[in-house]
Amino acid sequence: MRILLVTDAWAPQVNGVVVTLRNTVRWLERWSHEVHMLTPEGFRTMPMPTYPEIPLALFPGRAVAERIRIVDPDAIHIATEGPLGAAARAYCVRNNLHFTTAYHTCFPEYVKPRFGVPLAITYAWLRRFHGRASAVLVATPAIRALLEGRGFGNIVDWSRGVDTELFHPVEDRTTDLRRPMFLFVGRVAVEKNLPAFLGLDLPGTKVVVGDGPDRKMLERRFPDVVFTGAKQGAELASWFQRADAFVFPSRTDTFGLVLAEAMACGTPVAAYPVRGPIDVVKDPDAGVLDNDLGAAAMKALTLDRDKVAAYGRRFTWENSTRQFVSSLVPARRGEDRVAQAA
Repeated sequence: MRILLVTDAWAPQVNGVVVTLRNTVRWLERWSHEVHMLTPEGFRTMPMPTYPEIPLALFPGRAVAERIRIVDPDAIHIATEGPLGAAARAYCVRNNLHFTTAYHTCFPEYVKPRFGVPLAITYAWLRRFHGRASAVLVATPAIRALLEGRGFGNIVDWSRGVDTELFHPVEDRTTDLRRPMFLFVGRVAVEKNLPAFLGLDLPGTKVVVGDGPDRKMLERRFPDVVFTGAKQGAELASWFQRADAFVFPSRTDTFGLVLAEAMACGTPVAAYPVRGPIDVVKDPDAGVLDNDLGAAAMKALTLDRDKVAAYGRRFTWENSTRQFVSSLVPARRGEDRVAQAA
C-alpha cells in the first residue's frame, strides 16, 4: 500500500509527534508498505511563534497539491493542523479524496496561555479542520471523551509505544547527583507546568532534560535544579534509567510518551490524575497519580522497579501501528477499506 503522511512536525525536531510518526513509519516499512512523507523539508519556512523548533511552510498549497498528484497515494494521513496539513486537507476536499487526521496536541490549551484566545474559538476551528476526516485518531480514552464533548466525530483509538531496545532497565544506575533523583523530560515551555514540579520541597535533586523558551527563566528562578538541555538516543535513555522517579506536572498532554519511556526503564511515575496520565499509568504498581504532586513523587520512590518495567513493556509500536493501519481508508471512493497491517 502506498501511504502519504503529511506533517508540519518532523526531524530533527524531538517531540511526541515526531517520535510517533518515525516509529510508525519504521513498522510500516517493515511490513513492506510504501511510505511517502510530506514535511517542511524543501519549503520556504518561518519559525512557529513560541515554538521556533517547528518551521512552518509558507504558502505551500501548489507544491502540496503537486506532491499528492505525483505520489498518487492509496491512503492519506494528515498528522498536524499546520500549513502543510491545511493545504493537504484543502486539496483532498476539493478533489473528493478521503483522508484521516490525528489529534496529537491539546492545541487550544496551548494557545490560550500564550495568546489569550478563548478555548471555544480554537476548538471551533479544530472541529472544522477535522470534520471532513474519515477518522480522527486519538491516543487515549480521555482525549476521545474531550473531543466528543466538543462535538468531534469519527474518533478512532490510536495508542502509542516504546522502543524497548532503547528504553529498558539497567543494573548500573550510578549518578554523581544527590539522590533521590526526580526527573522531568520534555519541552521546557509554559504548557508543561514545570513550576509545579520545580517548586516542590523534595529531597535529593531535581533534573530537567529538554529545552524550550522557558528554560532561561526557570534556570534563574530555580538555581538548584539541574537543566541538561535536550538529549536523544542512549543518552536520553540513561537519564530515565538512573532517575529514582519521573515527575510529570503537565495537565495538557494527550498521551505523554515520556511516561511510557520512563516506566519501560523501570522508573516509576508521579503525575496529576488528568488526561494523559490517567490513561497511561493505569496500574498503581507503575506510578502514583495524585493532586498533591509532592506526595505522589515521594510515594513513587517506594514502588518496585521490576514491576514498573514490566508494565512499561506493554506499550509497543507494533500494536500502535496495527491500530494506525486499521484506521486508514482508501483515498478514492469505491475502493475497499484498507485493513491489513502486514
